[in-house]
Amino acid sequence: MKLGLHYWNFATPAETAAIAPTLLTTATTAEQAGVASFTVMDHYFQMDTMAPAEDPMLEAYTTLGFVAARTERMNLGVLVTGVMYRYPGLLAKIVTTLDVLSGGRARLGLGASWYEREQRGLGVPVVPMAERFERLEETLQICRQMWSDDNGPFEGRHYRLTETINSPQPLRRPHPPIMIGGGGEKKTLLLVARYADACNIFGSNPADVAHKLDVLRAHCAAEGRDYAAIEKTALVMRPALADVDAFLADVAEYAKLGVTEVQVVPDRHPVEFTERLADQVLPRLADIG
Repeated sequence: MKLGLHYWNFATPAETAAIAPTLLTTATTAEQAGVASFTVMDHYFQMDTMAPAEDPMLEAYTTLGFVAARTERMNLGVLVTGVMYRYPGLLAKIVTTLDVLSGGRARLGLGASWYEREQRGLGVPVVPMAERFERLEETLQICRQMWSDDNGPFEGRHYRLTETINSPQPLRRPHPPIMIGGGGEKKTLLLVARYADACNIFGSNPADVAHKLDVLRAHCAAEGRDYAAIEKTALVMRPALADVDAFLADVAEYAKLGVTEVQVVPDRHPVEFTERLADQVLPRLADIG
């Protein structure tokens, strides 16, 4: 079982000058401890369901570029990129840049986006949910085309590209892994079956994850996709350090379902969280899988 660290809160410690060194220490500590992936959110306001919207928030891909320059092994990605925030051709180029400069460690996490407060606040177009999913599918198609030998045009309902030149190509071949985040059963998991190398599901509890993976398995059968070829990951909602035994018991259940990576979120100062994760959780994960 692999462990990912999802860095979502830039408000601890409170001083703006402390954001960069705290982020750096957390990332390097995580890598030295054996954490497999490091992810950030694609938000510009903090999620007001989690903390005040006015709390500090950094742009995701700039943040990952900073982390890439100071780490060597961890996979790097956004959990997950909001489809409305970047034109698809530019997104493919951004992820390619991260992959090249990190030595082939980028992962494209992608979702339909949902946080309308920040979109309206910053002037991002707000479109109906059905259109967001249409744009999500076209974005997946465009990224795959730009990471191929096809430099020709793309004609979609929402996006039209006259050339899809992408030079240099990513180091990771055939392309950076595509992870689709979310558990929507009619659209999100269907797109996973069609396009993704990995899925990311909210790990609320093992029963819910089992159900979502059953839905994904059915979509794969209908689409003629090998279910086993899709990596299953879960963002675990149970705090990792509040009750380590209970957390690891859940992770063991996820492993039985075929999940190969779980992500955790700091619930305290991120450096302290990561150090305790290294001491109390990571050594015991080696026995789960």
